[in-house]
Amino acid sequence: MSYLVVSSLADLHATVAAHGAADVVTLINADTVVERPSTIAPERHLFLGMNDIAAPAEGLTHPAEHHLDRLLEFGRRWDRDKPLAVHCWAGISRSTAAAYILAIAINPDLDEEALAQELRRRAPSATPNPLLVSMADEKLGRGGRMVSAIAAIGRGADAFSGTPFILPLTL
Repeated sequence: MSYLVVSSLADLHATVAAHGAADVVTLINADTVVERPSTIAPERHLFLGMNDIAAPAEGLTHPAEHHLDRLLEFGRRWDRDKPLAVHCWAGISRSTAAAYILAIAINPDLDEEALAQELRRRAPSATPNPLLVSMADEKLGRGGRMVSAIAAIGRGADAFSGTPFILPLTL
């Protein structure tokens, strides 16, 4: 089974090349220009335009149900032959939440707390977007366990940008 690899926008091209990823999920402000790596076919790139906010705010695009639905559908279609790259602006909040969500959606046997602890071990700066995690917890029927597990790891270490990391689909 393949894996998820998480990065910032600045590290996207190098991360895709280093891991041989064939699919990319972008979670970034809608007006941000993202140059798709040349090795990624357009139909294998999911762009989700949203701001990194934990609650709706005037003039900003909060993570919404339609974003989550598209993310989950993209994850279901991923063939797992090669890694799936997930990135946001800094590789800290939206992308870490999306990777956590995708891992649980793809492998429902994963323990939410163990995966959150593994996420923290691999990404000390990770601070997964709580709104994305909360919506996924409900949609995936996890009974609040995803939300509790992410809350338990707390805010990540301060960083301008996260370091690319692998999140496995099995522990």
